[in-house]
Amino acid sequence: MTSDATESSISSGASQHHQHWRQVLGKISHRVESLSHYRHEGRVTRATGLVLEAIGIRLPLGSACLIELSPGNGHDDERYAEAEVVGFAGDKLFLMPLADTSGLLPGARVLALSGNRLDIASARRFPLGDGLLGRVVDGNGRPLDDHGPLEQAPHAPLDTPPINPLARAPIDTAIDVGIRAINGLLTVGRGQRMGLFAGSGVGKSVLLGMMARFTNADVIVVGLIGERGREVQDFIENILGDEGLARAVVVAAPADTSPLQRMQGAAYATRLAEDFRDQGRNVLLIMDSLTRYAMAAREIALAIGEPPATKGYPPSVFAKLPALVERAGNGKRGGGSITAFYTVLTEGDDQQDPIADSARAILDGHIVLSRQLAESGHYPAIDIEASISRAMPAVVDTRRLRQAQGFKQMISRYQRNRDLINVGAYISGQDPQLDRAVALYPRLEAFLQQRMNEIAELAPTQADLDRLIPIDD
Repeated sequence: MTSDATESSISSGASQHHQHWRQVLGKISHRVESLSHYRHEGRVTRATGLVLEAIGIRLPLGSACLIELSPGNGHDDERYAEAEVVGFAGDKLFLMPLADTSGLLPGARVLALSGNRLDIASARRFPLGDGLLGRVVDGNGRPLDDHGPLEQAPHAPLDTPPINPLARAPIDTAIDVGIRAINGLLTVGRGQRMGLFAGSGVGKSVLLGMMARFTNADVIVVGLIGERGREVQDFIENILGDEGLARAVVVAAPADTSPLQRMQGAAYATRLAEDFRDQGRNVLLIMDSLTRYAMAAREIALAIGEPPATKGYPPSVFAKLPALVERAGNGKRGGGSITAFYTVLTEGDDQQDPIADSARAILDGHIVLSRQLAESGHYPAIDIEASISRAMPAVVDTRRLRQAQGFKQMISRYQRNRDLINVGAYISGQDPQLDRAVALYPRLEAFLQQRMNEIAELAPTQADLDRLIPIDD
């Protein structure tokens, strides 16, 4: 055999050898490409109520994952529902879906979010920044209005490190909320966290809207958590208005969303406020309501088997409330602030409701709305006797404090003797302080009332108090 033939034979053998390995590698490559894009994968073993159980996957609490759903409406496209790890028992994970899981099948795949896809990498990161001003978003940070996507906004996770309490700026400056009764008698400090305690239908939403429009703040963040869907649009259009919405961000997680999304909506609203505060701005955070947040936490805790304690609320609920509320307040010295108002629903007007009692202990004051005043046409229906601002002594001088105390004393003295006055058993001249309270009561009552579109600024309110309750320096 010639040398040329020998070389040709060797070349042909090498080519066949290379071709063989190309085929082998091609098969391997095809098998690799057909594998899941996720690093971790498990299976759903049980679906009971709100919680799904999964095995074969290890994820830390709070992690996000996707649950495979069967294709719907005859389409072959893959469908997934986002979920969060809310607990575990042994090798089982408890998952809480963020959306509807119709089409879930036994043994459905549970996929850990690995970050291999851009759309998945941002699934647990939420839009922040000025691009959200004037926008309405859901608890996932997705727009509910028709003003386009928020893809250009910076994204960040919800969790933030707590501020050292010794590093926070003190509450030493009064903030004008535009409500006469609050400015004069329950003065709020910048960075204070107040509770608005009310039963249903006594005007809390109207009062919140007035504060949103009138308060001197750079940015307003409104969290509508667990309320009726109809109230979301009504609050935005009729109560907040175009002027209020222009400098506000509204996070809406209505009652028909999952409990996890309701809790997430409250955390997201707080995270937005923190971001603006960290930019050095003064933020007004309005959350309606803290009770719905607690109820969502109760639903999740009971679903994963935590035993109920006080009136059906598991112990973890009372740990989550201060963890959420403590994120508001002043930032570091020289920085921004979050002045927060949280509504607290009192079931059956019971002020000793466990959530109301817990909120009262962790907030910097409470404003109580009275059903009796609301039914008599007294708006805003603030019960001055039952309300208090714990930061007021730090933001007003002694003279203003004495005025507020004197006002409350006269209101209280009149209310204690109201029945005697109404039946004609009251005789003037026997109690000079009561005589003065009776004489001034119509003016005291008028001071506490305010129309929905009327703004009562801090300086004129103090001048009205000077005329009503003169105090010597």
